[in-house]
Amino acid sequence: MTGFAEVEAKAAPHRLAVFGGFHPGDGDNVPPGTGTVLLLGPDEPGFWPHVTSEPEWHDGRPDPLDRWSARVIGDLARRLGGSARFPFGGPPWHPFYRWALQTGRAWVSPVTLLVHDRAGLFASYRGAILLPDRIDLPAPPPASPCADCAGQPCRTACPAGALTARGYDVPACHAFLDTEAGQDCLSSGCVVRRACPVSQAYGRLPRQSAYHMRLFHT
Repeated sequence: MTGFAEVEAKAAPHRLAVFGGFHPGDGDNVPPGTGTVLLLGPDEPGFWPHVTSEPEWHDGRPDPLDRWSARVIGDLARRLGGSARFPFGGPPWHPFYRWALQTGRAWVSPVTLLVHDRAGLFASYRGAILLPDRIDLPAPPPASPCADCAGQPCRTACPAGALTARGYDVPACHAFLDTEAGQDCLSSGCVVRRACPVSQAYGRLPRQSAYHMRLFHT
């Protein structure tokens, strides 16, 4: 039987980390016979230099990160005797937000974005591995890091007032990014995500955030 430590060990050379897992039940949008779902995210620091050195980044074709994720996580899942699912390429779209909450390692933050126990507001998921076996999972943290976050700086960080406890005003965010003041978010990443103390300890590079922000704002 595949174990949690084996998955971690096989993911590590690709600068991927297991961001949590759960044992699915009815209504979880997984195939019958799935015993465990494991979510994979960037293992920082070091993910971005690794992935941008891979073949997908140099072949001139679009969507290099998604294609890399599909190749690497798909192959990893097959070698572990399972299958892969991704937060891109739909429809159908897989419920990664809900799956993340089910791991017990991600929560709804004060600004509604997912906050992860390790990645903070830089939480992102490159894919999921669905295993037939019900494997033992490490106990999740007892509470969200937001519970004892002094001042919760994410609540007031957005200079455009687009990302607050009321939700995410996407048009307002795009409008702000078109201004001179918005260039900091475009070049270094969303200031709300950066305000999170857990995010600051995660080691994500500004150029990685800039890549995602450029795609978002295209």
